[in-house]
Amino acid sequence: MALLAPTTVLTFQHEKTLKDRFAGFPVRIEMVSRFRTKAEQQLVIADLADGKVDIIVGTHRLLSKDVEFRDLGLLIVDEEQRFGVAHKEKIKQLRKKVAVLTMSATPIPRTLNMSLIGIRDMSIIETPPKDRLSIQTNVVKFDPQVIGRAIRVELARGGQVYVVHNRVESIFSIGSLIQRLVPEARVVVGHGQMSEDVLERAMLDFMAKKFDVLLATTIVENGLDISNANTIIINRADKYGLSQLYQLRGRVGRSDRPAYAYLLIPPEDNLSQVAKKRLAAIKEFSDLGSGFRVAALDLEIRGAGNLLGGEQSGHIDTIGFEMYMKLLEQTVRELKGEEIEDDVRATVNLGVDLRIDESYVQDMNQRLMLYRKVAAARKEDDIDRILDEAADRYGPLPDSVLNLADYGRIRVMADRLDIDAIDRDGRTVVLKFRPQARVDPVRLVSLVRRRPDLTLVPPAALRLNLDSVQPSTPAPRKTKGSSRGAAPSWWTSRARETEIKPGFTKQEILKPARDNPRAAGGVFERVGGILSELIEQG
Repeated sequence: MALLAPTTVLTFQHEKTLKDRFAGFPVRIEMVSRFRTKAEQQLVIADLADGKVDIIVGTHRLLSKDVEFRDLGLLIVDEEQRFGVAHKEKIKQLRKKVAVLTMSATPIPRTLNMSLIGIRDMSIIETPPKDRLSIQTNVVKFDPQVIGRAIRVELARGGQVYVVHNRVESIFSIGSLIQRLVPEARVVVGHGQMSEDVLERAMLDFMAKKFDVLLATTIVENGLDISNANTIIINRADKYGLSQLYQLRGRVGRSDRPAYAYLLIPPEDNLSQVAKKRLAAIKEFSDLGSGFRVAALDLEIRGAGNLLGGEQSGHIDTIGFEMYMKLLEQTVRELKGEEIEDDVRATVNLGVDLRIDESYVQDMNQRLMLYRKVAAARKEDDIDRILDEAADRYGPLPDSVLNLADYGRIRVMADRLDIDAIDRDGRTVVLKFRPQARVDPVRLVSLVRRRPDLTLVPPAALRLNLDSVQPSTPAPRKTKGSSRGAAPSWWTSRARETEIKPGFTKQEILKPARDNPRAAGGVFERVGGILSELIEQG
């Protein structure tokens, strides 16, 4: 087994924990990092290739070309968000024959997106350890008095303090400031440019409570598990990423004591909009187990990145996010062997007004949502549920909604038969079939012979003449909200008007009544009846 960690401090702690856990077993555990000399590393790597090492813990050194495993079965990657795409490609080469487990409190947008769309499996652990408390997070302007007061309060209860300042050139100036503010505090400095011996000694001395304040760069972001340190002060918090702030804050609150995080920022006028969003989010998501929500918001702010390139964040500007996700999801399902629904749907144009009355659904967004639901329906039961929901929310269904529903039913039946298009031109309706249409040609010819209103048009079309007499066929099943009354004449419409209007014209009297597509013998019944017969014959 191999355990890969991003920092030397973290590998040191993992090695210590594993040796404690496997103390009673005949297991050899080794570590490779810059805490080991070159000779020691070469010896461990040689034993690893010979199979003499059972568990190896290391930093990026494990991904070097000279590292070979005799029989690697499990690779664990801790703090996966700290590794770049090149390192992950190296891990993918191992994955063909190795089980890989990656762990992260805040996965980067690219990784989280891969899990959400099904490329990678994901498990979420939200149950905190016993007696853990949420961390109180404060976003405040940089103020020496705030720093001094926070350190003194923590020291008064016997605790220790992290101070994060991510600039090596000015870190000792901050150390001098802390020493002036709290003279009694014992301060130790740690950063990545120190020699391994000095850095290791600083960390171990802080863990041994020989110092009260650890002033460090983001090297403490991963790996330190010190239950006595319950206050962290982060300078220039606006310069950090969302997941980085979450990881740094997680260094405290690792016991049953209340923990505090102070995020120091310059005046708000100097902050970018993205920085304001990050700080507001880290302050809001202070509950235990909020890492997934923080990562999801980070995905929203920064974008999902590029699955095929090196960008681990960024937005999709070329084809649009919805289309990109649709294509990606379809490809993932295809690779998994799942059945993929055909996205090519029938085009239906029957010359019917499908607009929903504004008086019925007044809000434009809700009307659009209703259109979208009917257009997306794949089964007639879906349309019935949509009508039930509309009747429950807006009241009795008007003719405009019933027309839209019948249109949706015809489209669903056309999809079942693999019909490409249904087009109406005056009193003629043409049904065009796709090459793979699920219609028996013999039965189709038999249907045309029985019905004088149908004509077969080569190579793959059927013409319906609405003026021809409809043969007596079994009445199609009545659908929810169906209304089959014929359109009233001009005289009847005039008589039913509440307002008396003087005069009329010859054109008004002779003008034919508008077709009711849902009336007996209307276009919905005629086309729906043909589709029903074809489905029953199939």
